[in-house]
Amino acid sequence: MTSEQQTIVKNGLWKNNVALVQLLGLCPLLAVTSTFINGLGLGIATLITLVLSNTFVSIIRHWTRPEVRIPIFVLIIASIVTAIELAMNAWFYELFLVLGIFIPLIVTNCSILARAEAFAARNNVLDSALDGFMMGMGFILVLITLGGMRELLGQGTLFADAHLMFGSAAEGMELTLSDDYPGFLLAILPPGAFIGLGFLIAIKNAVDRYQSKKVVRVAAPVKPAESPA
Repeated sequence: MTSEQQTIVKNGLWKNNVALVQLLGLCPLLAVTSTFINGLGLGIATLITLVLSNTFVSIIRHWTRPEVRIPIFVLIIASIVTAIELAMNAWFYELFLVLGIFIPLIVTNCSILARAEAFAARNNVLDSALDGFMMGMGFILVLITLGGMRELLGQGTLFADAHLMFGSAAEGMELTLSDDYPGFLLAILPPGAFIGLGFLIAIKNAVDRYQSKKVVRVAAPVKPAESPA
């Protein structure tokens, strides 16, 4: 892997994370992350859209006139999302009903159009596909972390409704914190989503500050010991 590709991986997963740094796509992120499985379902759909849209945009970048590039990018994204929506309707119908309007609203996710315009339209196919995959993975990690945290605090469960994505064989995946857990209602309400995302952003910022201070300490020159008179 080249240094440029390593930078793409780091940016997608951490340094330029779509949700924690760019703060894009927050509407679906906050709305569907009431459970781990809901977040995973939307995250996978978004990842596939990012990879395919970046790939197609990169392929046609030399033949796209600047004045019409944005409508063409939106058309590509909308076509991909429509195909994903139809596939989910056919094979993951119950999950499709749960996610509802947020599947077609992937078209309006600013992060997807931003990656097409800022990266895929200027780079080769391989790097563009990698950028889409890493940005999608970074988004998925935030979705499932926030969804798992809200589900655990709000309902006392984890991996509930896993059968919606993995079939009837996954019905035994659900973990229960306690049979008499009363639940924490705020966690699964919209304010809980904002509070949970705020905690994740604060944790990331704290880690970044710690890392920067560590780098400064390592890079600081060591003063030579004074020789005795």
